[in-house]
Amino acid sequence: MRTQVAKSSYGFSKTVEMSYAEAVDKTRAALKDEGFGVLCEIDIKEKLKEKLGVDFRNYIILGTCNPPLAYDTLQKEINIGLLLPCNVIVYEANGRTVVSAVDAAKMLSVVGNAELEGTAQQVNEKLRRMIESI
Repeated sequence: MRTQVAKSSYGFSKTVEMSYAEAVDKTRAALKDEGFGVLCEIDIKEKLKEKLGVDFRNYIILGTCNPPLAYDTLQKEINIGLLLPCNVIVYEANGRTVVSAVDAAKMLSVVGNAELEGTAQQVNEKLRRMIESI
């Protein structure tokens, strides 16, 4: 069963019928197919256990970057690094797995630089395709 990509006020998401590990692997592959690399990752379950001693569901944040689009954006707005990288998350929810990506247009809109709109739309198209492919 394939579900549609849902849009929230600040991102795109899809609930999938696969294991968390499989969804993380497929997300990494789909990001690569769209020209994104994973610059950093945060295993929230592991960090919350380490720092607070609490148990939490499987949840990972992947800090992703599409180098040509990041370079283009930095040329137009040098301080945009405050909003990079684009985050993608994968987590367990009610026996299923959710994959979500930030809405780059919403995120970059806080800058107020109209020159960024085209690049933000390109990023969103790639992130939406990435999620649809999972």
